[in-house]
Parts: sequence; C-alpha cells; structure tokens
Amino acid sequence: MLQRARDSIFSRLAAGGFHSFGRGSRILLPTRLGNADKISVGDGVLIGAGSWLMVPSRSTPGPVMFIHDRVRMRGASISAVRSVVIEEGVGIAFGVYIADHAHGFDRADIPIRDQQISEPRPVRVCRGAWIGQNAVIMPGVTVGANAVVGANAVVLNDVPARTVVVGAPARVVRELVSE
Repeated sequence: MLQRARDSIFSRLAAGGFHSFGRGSRILLPTRLGNADKISVGDGVLIGAGSWLMVPSRSTPGPVMFIHDRVRMRGASISAVRSVVIEEGVGIAFGVYIADHAHGFDRADIPIRDQQISEPRPVRVCRGAWIGQNAVIMPGVTVGANAVVGANAVVLNDVPARTVVVGAPARVVRELVSE
C-alpha cells in the first residue's frame, strides 16, 4: 500500500516534466528518465519498475518518443533520437530494448560508448503488439498490429501484422488467423 502511494505521488510529480502525460498513467519506481520533456505519454500507461526511457541530448527538436494509450511495460529500455512510436495497447515485457539508433564502432582508438551514434531510423510498434521478454527491436523496424515478438528475438526487419516472430535474427514462424 505504501509503495503504491509512493508511486502515485512520484507519477504526479514527474508528469510535469514530460512533453505530455496522460490521465491515469503511472510510473513505478525505480525508473530512469532522460530528457522526459521529449517524451509524450498517453492515457492509462503503466511504466513499470526498472524501465528506462532515454532521449539523448542530441535528439531532434520536439517530442521524439510517443507512448500511446494503455501501453504496459516493465523493466524495458527505450531510447529515441528521432522517432520511436509505441501505439495503443502494446505490451512490452521485462528486459526489452527498443531504439532508433545504435552506437558507432568504426574507430578502434575510441571506446564504442564514446563514438557517434548511427543515423537514426524511425521505429514503430503498432497497436496491440506484444514484445516478449528480452527482445530487441533495432532501428528502422515496424512491428505490425497485433504481432507477437517472441522472447529473446532480435528484430532486424519489419514484422507483418498478426504474425509471430522468434529467433536471432527474428523470422516469421506463424500467422495469427481471425476466427
């Protein structure tokens, strides 16, 4: 009960630092935020404990990360320089990593973490998709509506709507049919 009250108070205090923060959205501690003023959060979003939402200082002006209504995540890391869009009703499991950029590694004389980032390419996770535990969504990828990304998958290419992808690199193993 005390933890719930603490998280509710923190959510209300943190909301003012975001570009927008929807009604009924909550942030559970501990959570790491970087440049929250460039993050837009919809209504009824749950940013679970252990999550990390990062917008590097060298990002495009204005909001670059959009987390739409009813998104649920726990212990996920999302980093955006140009555009990461998580549409309505997406589920993101623990340990997921989503980014529209990567570290460069061309120079042997500079630590990788200090090298320039790659050219950002937009990422979109469409409505109702589920991203399984420890999956990685790479720059330039669109995950289609109601698609399932299996645990530990590394997604390098677009995922069609209503499919299941698994593996590294991820590949389609099943189409989900409507009844």
